[in-house]
Amino acid sequence: MRSLIQRPLSLPKRVVMALALVLVVVIGVVDYRTGWEIHVDAFYLIPIGWACWTAGRRAGLFLAIAATVVMLFADVMTGYPYKHPAIPYWNSLMLFVFFIVVVYLLSAFQTAHYHLEEIVQQRTAALQAEIAERKRAEAARLQSERLAAVGTMAAGVAHEVRNPLGSITLNLDLIRKEIDRLAESSRHSPEEAEELINEMREEVHRIQRVIEDYLQFARLPKPQRRPLALNEFLDQKLAFMHSAFDNDNVTLRTAFDPSQPRVNTDAEQLWEAVLNLIRNSLEAMPESGILTVATQCDRNEVLVSVTDTGKGMTEEETQQVFVPFFSTKAKGTGLGLTLVQQIVTEHGGHIECSSAVGKGSTFTIYLPLMKES
Repeated sequence: MRSLIQRPLSLPKRVVMALALVLVVVIGVVDYRTGWEIHVDAFYLIPIGWACWTAGRRAGLFLAIAATVVMLFADVMTGYPYKHPAIPYWNSLMLFVFFIVVVYLLSAFQTAHYHLEEIVQQRTAALQAEIAERKRAEAARLQSERLAAVGTMAAGVAHEVRNPLGSITLNLDLIRKEIDRLAESSRHSPEEAEELINEMREEVHRIQRVIEDYLQFARLPKPQRRPLALNEFLDQKLAFMHSAFDNDNVTLRTAFDPSQPRVNTDAEQLWEAVLNLIRNSLEAMPESGILTVATQCDRNEVLVSVTDTGKGMTEEETQQVFVPFFSTKAKGTGLGLTLVQQIVTEHGGHIECSSAVGKGSTFTIYLPLMKES
């Protein structure tokens, strides 16, 4: 986990040890030159504490020993007449014990400080993750509300338009028959009129397909979840698509996580979402390519990804790919991926897209792990 509290930059341990030793020697020289033993001895704590905090307890103990030796040497060399010759050694021993106590207290404080810092980092990271999850859930809720509104409007429009389109299609058939009948008694060829009628029929059929997509989007039922062995399910469904892959000269690869647990999901809705992603991938590889369907279990989530080696999308297109009515295809309705997102959202998950122009795209569905009911 990345440190959230920036510690100050420190020198290498060997440099710290060398500088601390130099400082000990300097203090010893001052002690020897001035003879102010009582006034100078406290300054030995500076290099000892620095070494202990920066380089660790062993470094502090080493500096404590070095400071004691230097202090004893300076005291003896000053030639101060003590009442008993053992007094300098006794003083050095007492100060050494004091230095040791300081080193252990300082190292214990440092350990507690770093432990508290790690706790702060962990709790801060957990709080940031919770905030990010709440933002994602709020965005998903708003998106779901927008999609529901769009679906309601689409259903109303579709109902109003579908009947007139049926009437138009029937009338076009009658007009064609009439043109064929008139052509029998005329020298002019009916091909031009039939071509115009065919173009009109194609446009009407296109509008009908759009309406069907809108109705499917608006009438998406609540998922009926059942325990599902995801790997086996996808393997069975993909087996029926080999002819489509062969026709498009696309190589199918699968990478199923063998540790994948059973998940509670609406199998048909999930397959509808995956099938939409596969169709988009096939359309992104008009000549040939590689399609990879993979599953993975990551902590509390199940991942299903569909990756292609197609033309890819720009960053701007990737950001807009789940927006209703946005499509990178000339005749696309812009509701396919929106429908996929709605299905995934209804299952309590989310979907992400990553793409690069000329390299391909990857759509990843994240579904929460749920206990089987």
